[in-house]
Amino acid sequence: MRRALVSFAAALLPVLLATALPVPARAGMFDDDEARTRIEQLRAEVTDLGKRADTTSRNQIDFANQVEAIKTDIAKLRGQIEVLTYGLDAAQKRQKDFYVDLDNRVRKLEQPPAETKAEAPKPDPALETRDYEAALAGLKASKFKEAAISFLAFIKTYPNSSLAASAHYWGAYAHAQARDHAAAAELFGKFAANWPNDERAPGALESRVASLEASKDLKAARATLEQLAEKYPNSEAGKKAKLRLKKK
Repeated sequence: MRRALVSFAAALLPVLLATALPVPARAGMFDDDEARTRIEQLRAEVTDLGKRADTTSRNQIDFANQVEAIKTDIAKLRGQIEVLTYGLDAAQKRQKDFYVDLDNRVRKLEQPPAETKAEAPKPDPALETRDYEAALAGLKASKFKEAAISFLAFIKTYPNSSLAASAHYWGAYAHAQARDHAAAAELFGKFAANWPNDERAPGALESRVASLEASKDLKAARATLEQLAEKYPNSEAGKKAKLRLKKK
């Protein structure tokens, strides 16, 4: 019996060895396959991350372009709002001036005639209003060159008009939009000089600086910045002028 067991064990030993020996080799093969699979997964993840980074970069560029376009549209809308606001104010002022003029005419008719020197005929208020409205309509329609010419004609024809200030301001604005920066700078300067207490005076000087810089007249632009900072220190335009002067 013992000899039979020994013989069986001796016969079984090679089989067991043949079965046991390949296990490490197969384990190594499985480890290599798992590593390769993991490497391929990591490569795929890196590629995906690269694509996502490219997409994010393109989206950021598109977003930046959209922001700039929105800023441009906002600036245009602000300009249009300002035109409409001052147009309304001018209309109210013209109506008031019309009634004052009418009242003065009625009073003169009631008084006995007196010997006076011949005076130059006064402009027709209705015609004056019509010419101003025509120039303003051109500005609202973005016909900047035509509006600029119309405002200059109005200033020349009605130098003492109650609308002269607005004609100078909007005439300057129209010239600036038409890229006639020299004429715009001149009119903005005249407006600020002749109507220094007008609430638009600081903005007129700020616009004059921009027109002078566009004309490459940097010396005059700096002088205007100094004037703006000194004369209107508490205005928004004056504060900006101070900051710009400190940087230069």
